[in-house]
Amino acid sequence: MPVAHMAAFAMLMAITLAPDFAVAQVRSNAQAEQRRAIAVPTRRGLPPSGRYVSDGGEAFILDGTGLLPLFRFERRPETWVLRATPAPRGDIIYRNDAGSQILRVTPAGGITLYTTAAPNGAPVSRTGPAAALTLPPLGPIRLFTLMNQRGSLVSQALGRLVVINLSGERSEALMVDTLIVSTEAVIRMARSPTFRASIATLRSITLVEGDRSTVSFLRGDLRIVVDPDEGQAGRPSSARIIRAVAGN
Repeated sequence: MPVAHMAAFAMLMAITLAPDFAVAQVRSNAQAEQRRAIAVPTRRGLPPSGRYVSDGGEAFILDGTGLLPLFRFERRPETWVLRATPAPRGDIIYRNDAGSQILRVTPAGGITLYTTAAPNGAPVSRTGPAAALTLPPLGPIRLFTLMNQRGSLVSQALGRLVVINLSGERSEALMVDTLIVSTEAVIRMARSPTFRASIATLRSITLVEGDRSTVSFLRGDLRIVVDPDEGQAGRPSSARIIRAVAGN
C-alpha cells in the first residue's frame, strides 16, 4: 500500500477525533490556566525557570511553574518531565522518566548538565527568562497535516508502510505531543545501526488514552497509553519508548 493511502487514513482519523478534541482542549487549557494561577513557589533545589546554556554551548529551557519541572533542549521538539532524587552532599539530581540523569544541583545553586556529549557533566548558567513549556493546541487542519507528515516520515525511514492509529477525546494537545515524540523515537531507531533491528517487525503505532502511561511493543504494534490527567508527565519520553522497544 503506498504511503498516500496512509495519509488518507490519518486524515480520516483526525476528522473523526477533531470535534471531541476541540472540546477537550478547551477544558485542558482552562485547567492549565487554573494551575498556573496558583502561585507555585520555587521548590528547594530547583533552579529558577528560564533559559540556560552549558559551558559546551548546549542551550535548554527549564520550566518550574508546574507540579513537576519541565526541560527541553533548544531546537528539539521533546519536553522531558523531571523528577528529583537526593544525592550526596545535599545535592539534588533531576532525571527523566527513563532514569537518565539530566541535571545536578548543589545546595549553593551550582548546576551541571549531563548529555551524551558531556557524560561527566558540564556547568551551566542562566542567560535569561524563557516562555513556559506549554502544549499549544493545533486545531483540526494542522492536526491533519501533522499526522500525514509524521506518518510519511516514519514510513520513509523504514521503507514500508507504518499505520498510525490515534484514539482519544480528553486532550488533543497531549496526543499530538505523543504523536511527535513516538514517531521521532521510531525514526531515530530506524537510523541507528544499534536499534534498527529492534523495529524490523513494526507495522503500526497506536496511541490511546488511559489511566496510566505505558509503552508496549507486541506483534508489530507499538502501543502507547497516555494519561491526560497527568499533563506532560502522562506520556512516555522517547528514551522510555526506545528502551521498551529494544527490550523486546
